Amino acid sequence: MAGVSCLLMWHDGRSSPLSGGGAGPSLTQNFISRRGSRRPHNPKTKDRFRLRQRGLHGGMRLFVSEGAPGSLPVLAAAGRARGRAELLISTVGPEECVVPFLTRPKVPVLQLDSGNYLFSTSAICRYLFLLSGWEQDDLTNQWLEWEATELQPALSAALYYLVVQGKKGDDVLGPVRRALTHIDHSLSRQNCPFLAGETESLADIVLWGALYPLLQDPAYFPEELSALHSWFQTLSTQEPCQQAVETVLKQQGVLALRPYLQKQPQPSAPEGKTVSNEPELPSRAFSSFCLTRLPVAGERNVLITSALPYVNNVPHLGNIIGCVLSADVFARYSRLRQWNTLYLCGTDEYGTATETKAMDEGLTPQEICDKYHVIHADIYRWFNISFDIFGRTTTPQQTKITQDIFQRLLARGFVLQDSVEQLRCERCARFLADRFVEGVCPFCGYEEARGDQCDKCGKLINAIELKKPLCKVCRSSPVVKSSQHLFLDLPKLEKRVEEWLERTLPGSDWTPNARFIIRSWLRDGLKPRCITRDLKWGTPVPLEGFESKVFYVWFDATIGYLSITANYTDQWEKWWKNPEQVELYQFMAKDNVPFHGIVFPCSALGAEDNYTLVSHLIATEYLNYEDGKFSKSRGVGVFGDMAQDTGIPADIWRFYLLYIRPEGQDSAFSWTDMLLKNNSELLNNLGNFINRIRDALRSILTISRHGNQYIQVNEPWKQIKGSEADRQRAGTVTGVAVNIAALLSVMLQPYMPTVSATIQTQLQLPPPACNILVTDFLCTLPAGHQIGTVSPLFQKLENDQIESLRQRFGGGQVKPSPKPAVVETVTAAGPQQIQVLMEEVTKQGNIVRELKAQKADKNLVAAEVAKLLDLKKQLALAEGKPLEAPKGKKKK
Repeated sequence: MAGVSCLLMWHDGRSSPLSGGGAGPSLTQNFISRRGSRRPHNPKTKDRFRLRQRGLHGGMRLFVSEGAPGSLPVLAAAGRARGRAELLISTVGPEECVVPFLTRPKVPVLQLDSGNYLFSTSAICRYLFLLSGWEQDDLTNQWLEWEATELQPALSAALYYLVVQGKKGDDVLGPVRRALTHIDHSLSRQNCPFLAGETESLADIVLWGALYPLLQDPAYFPEELSALHSWFQTLSTQEPCQQAVETVLKQQGVLALRPYLQKQPQPSAPEGKTVSNEPELPSRAFSSFCLTRLPVAGERNVLITSALPYVNNVPHLGNIIGCVLSADVFARYSRLRQWNTLYLCGTDEYGTATETKAMDEGLTPQEICDKYHVIHADIYRWFNISFDIFGRTTTPQQTKITQDIFQRLLARGFVLQDSVEQLRCERCARFLADRFVEGVCPFCGYEEARGDQCDKCGKLINAIELKKPLCKVCRSSPVVKSSQHLFLDLPKLEKRVEEWLERTLPGSDWTPNARFIIRSWLRDGLKPRCITRDLKWGTPVPLEGFESKVFYVWFDATIGYLSITANYTDQWEKWWKNPEQVELYQFMAKDNVPFHGIVFPCSALGAEDNYTLVSHLIATEYLNYEDGKFSKSRGVGVFGDMAQDTGIPADIWRFYLLYIRPEGQDSAFSWTDMLLKNNSELLNNLGNFINRIRDALRSILTISRHGNQYIQVNEPWKQIKGSEADRQRAGTVTGVAVNIAALLSVMLQPYMPTVSATIQTQLQLPPPACNILVTDFLCTLPAGHQIGTVSPLFQKLENDQIESLRQRFGGGQVKPSPKPAVVETVTAAGPQQIQVLMEEVTKQGNIVRELKAQKADKNLVAAEVAKLLDLKKQLALAEGKPLEAPKGKKKK
């Protein structure tokens, strides 16, 4: 197949086989159809006669080879240069020396029309992209450096093990897993489809071409890396990339690389090496961390977790504010304060909840986990949640770490074995784990209580205590029988956890509800807690006689934080076995407090392995929906996968959920209140000016309010027309106001990252100022600074829009309510806006008077009067005046 060439005549407007102009023959086939025969390539002839036949005098030549992995990205990049250059592509044999001064064969090679050669894959791709009009940027350059120094060594090892040595599974994926995770996380954090932003760049083509031979096999594409998967599929379906694959791999897949790889020296896997040099992300995300962020001695090291959501359902707004969004605000704040921060979360995938969901949907538990993990990841990505890693608990690391902690507890005498009275379904021939049982709560009488906890009163339940229990699978009544189980001996660990709490709680940021719940548990005295279940889907119990059981999900779910970190870095112990240097902040709803504040600390203390324990436990109350509870089955409430469909931007959802965050007591989502907060606090307040998280948000709004007042009092639009002193004063006022806006843009970043980035773009704020939250007000924008184009930050929410959404998400629980009255605000507007409204009122008043003088049709007069009244109402609102109640007609 050597010596086949294809001349891409892009300058004459004809479609190239790489141009994306529809499916077509391969490069080789295209040339044969034009030339009629194959010509063996002889480097000495240089094919000058063919160039002259085409009417060309010189031109570039790209040499590629089948089975040479570097040929993939350069062929794909060639598609970007169409219309900008004349390029002859030649497919040569792997042994041909196309560069005369190299002692070993080398492809791909680009021979420039000057006679010089480029024989680095990245250099060739860069040159072709420059021809296509691409302008270099730092982010792309950093990605290319990372690809060369970090990705290629790991990828070379993985491909060599797979193709040459015939290894499988983790032996192949192990060397490259962290690099793949790095790409996935970068895509997720930026919430952009490509590595350097919204459009495809050189970095995308180079990394895609490097990864394609391995990732085209789904067996070596980790399912949890959903952002990477989407990026890879987008590029792989493009015509230039498909043609490149066809030319280089010839439908043989990764095996096409065997001749090439067999000639390479056996690579050494980058074991223990940190994948670093992460590209600095643009300010729309955050730019100060690398892939494997580790604690640094002498710095403030902050480890942040969100309670792991069950993988069996779609999170609703209450789940989002209670865990991931609250933690995200603090993580973003921590980074702005330049603290060394790691924020992690993931789906909790083991246990009865997954098994029951699998039965409901007719899938296997693993299929349920794979399906809903992607759903969760997509939802959090849309909400701009800035995880450093979003993992899952069904991993080998989870099994290893959980079993290690158990073995250490067992060896130290903190595990008991006892016979348990348990419900057994004779029809299903199985013991029923907690969530396979439903019945009446023995405490509050709630009729849909689970076998482990009542959703209404929140109390923990022993399944045999349920009244009128039913098997969730077949709805028959189970019987009570005994089964052997293992227990964590909490009474023996009670003194240790009390001493730890005495050291930890004073001066910490444990929320009042968390402190109260922990005290209640300790006041009543701890009791042994069962840590095993009769299930198949879970972490196996490594003890003789218990091979058919798995660990109870509430024993190993909190260990998921450790295993997710272990998937992030093999140096995970520097975070989780380093209490002297690491502060652990954990965010959750109040029902998770006992397991994070008692059960897991007892397990960690009993394991005696210097585990990092929670320093600050932040728990919310519950968020309700309007006048009731969220219910997916009844269509009540907004769930994460629905928020995007409302047309309301993610930042508005973030703002409102944080504004009503249920801190001291339960709170409720209200459509009417959301409209009010958007139209008053955001549109008329902030928009016009350009542990208690929500209090900080209100402080930001107060600063904005002061900024509005400062401008209104000083009236720079008037001062600029006055004396020299007045003009100087106008400049000072404007400068201070713009710098207040700059400060607000940074303060807003944890709450509304997209709005923050928009303000910073409009202000042309220098990148260093975007990423640091200072403790004092500094003027970061100097005199003479040029700002960019200013556009509205927010849009008004209309009553009809909100009422439609209320009806849509009300389900059968909320009755359609009458159309709400127009929600008015009394926030004062700027003088210019007031002046415009005054002129409109005067103009409309003249129209009404003329119609009345002409004795026009009453309906026409009434319509124009209504317009006048509406304008007067707008003027009153703009001036900050309270609206007068409409006057009715006096009775005679």
